Amino acid sequence: MTQMTRRSLLGLTLAAPALILSTRAALAKEPAIYAEGGIAIDGSDAVAYFDNNGPVAGSASHAVSWNGAEWHFASAANAETFKANPTAYAPQFGGYCAYAASLGYVAPTMPEAWTLYDGKLYLNANLRARELWLKDVPGNIAKGEANWPGILG
Repeated sequence: MTQMTRRSLLGLTLAAPALILSTRAALAKEPAIYAEGGIAIDGSDAVAYFDNNGPVAGSASHAVSWNGAEWHFASAANAETFKANPTAYAPQFGGYCAYAASLGYVAPTMPEAWTLYDGKLYLNANLRARELWLKDVPGNIAKGEANWPGILG
């Protein structure tokens, strides 16, 4: 049986934080786009947020593959609009919760918790997160953009 000395115990204690951090980095990365079951933004039509002022259910019959996810649209015209310029219509922060991104982590979103700001779509985890997001949209965007490169790993 191996005996633990004070020196080896101290070394193990000092190494523990590094082990925890390296383990976290080794975990699977989050996908670039929040997509439950491979379908982005819960199947909502991203273009419709801009045209119809809110979420509209998309259809698999008008689907577009982009950035590792399947995007659904309410019409063939909206699918074509998205295909022509997906970054103009896709939600910021990969469709993850914008408020969570401002705090340095990812969270799922719901289609009804949304904001259009400066021509960009932002989604939130729920209506309470949206309420907090709306208290300082420009500041939260700046924090989210600063955090975003390191969030997905």
